Amino acid sequence: MSGTSKRAGRVFILLAGGLALIALMLYMAGSFTPNKIQPGTIQETRHQDIKPEKTGQASIELITEFYEAVGTIRPKRETQIEAQVMGKIVDVLVRPGDTVDKGQSIIVLDSRQIETRVAQARQGLVSAKSKRKQAGQALLAAKAAFKEAESAYKRTQKYFEAEAATAQELERAESGYLQARAALQRAEEALSESDAGVLQAEKFVEEAKIGLGYTQIVSPKEGQVAKRLAEPGDLAVPGKPLLVLQTRGTLRLEALVREGLIHRVSPGTELEVVVNALGRSFAGTVEEVVPSADPATRTFLVKVGLPEDGDLLPGMFGRLLVPVKDEKVIVVPKKAIKRIGQLEVVTVETEGDWQRVFVKTGRVIGEKVEVLSGLHGHEEVALGGEGDAR
Repeated sequence: MSGTSKRAGRVFILLAGGLALIALMLYMAGSFTPNKIQPGTIQETRHQDIKPEKTGQASIELITEFYEAVGTIRPKRETQIEAQVMGKIVDVLVRPGDTVDKGQSIIVLDSRQIETRVAQARQGLVSAKSKRKQAGQALLAAKAAFKEAESAYKRTQKYFEAEAATAQELERAESGYLQARAALQRAEEALSESDAGVLQAEKFVEEAKIGLGYTQIVSPKEGQVAKRLAEPGDLAVPGKPLLVLQTRGTLRLEALVREGLIHRVSPGTELEVVVNALGRSFAGTVEEVVPSADPATRTFLVKVGLPEDGDLLPGMFGRLLVPVKDEKVIVVPKKAIKRIGQLEVVTVETEGDWQRVFVKTGRVIGEKVEVLSGLHGHEEVALGGEGDAR
């Protein structure tokens, strides 16, 4: 192929590409779609025969735009049940979903080892009381001996002063008196020690009884079992959760709010909470804002209290509506919007006649629909009539 032929081929390819691009632009502009109608276009035909039974008004309203913070409904109070003593689990008396009363037995531990400790503590108490009794008797004997030695010493002193007793006899009487007094002190100390021994033994018994009571784990409050984390045969140790209890009727939504809006959700602020599963919304009050953002998501955890409602259950998905800004929008009643194929039409009164106007709609706001283009916001519109109601 010669150079001239190659150049001609390149020119042909460029021309074909340019024509294809122009054709695509014309198609996107609607040149090849004669029936394509832009929003706001009024049909040329005037419908003088259309006499709507009911009419409404297009209006401009101030609408609040909301940011939806997703979250989960959780109980305000959730309690983890743990064992106070180590022991093998004999039985777990409840399952998730069960309602329990305060003081109700929910877990039983093997108590044989602790029962042995109680028996040993009681034996120690009996022994301590016996020693105390002996110390009391010894104290009585020491008091009697001291009284006798004291009397003998005083008599000998009188005899010695009357020269009826020798100095040697006085020394023996004094020595007996001092020994009796020392014995009395030792007996008093022994009784005091035995009293302390009894008190200590009583505390051992009380401690063992408390430990025995811990083998019957009871519910600390009225609530509902949310999780069961242990089964019979497992070893229960202090600090290891066995059950999770939650209080029904006191729920809140825990949602993540982006940092740019955190100033709008201060504690005490009332916000709307939407629960999709119920198809309902609830008025909530911000109770707590965790003052630390998640560095990964740049969001703050916000806890919103919910009213008591039997339909609300922990674990449900909820959306917290945080107001962002207010904006003016054009709205018409829902019944004013008609569909003709893929087109949306509003019948508008113009200079005494009723004409169809093609519009583009947006959000549904209660019983009204936002009109993004096609209307100015002060038109009188027909409600119902021809076409399929939206």
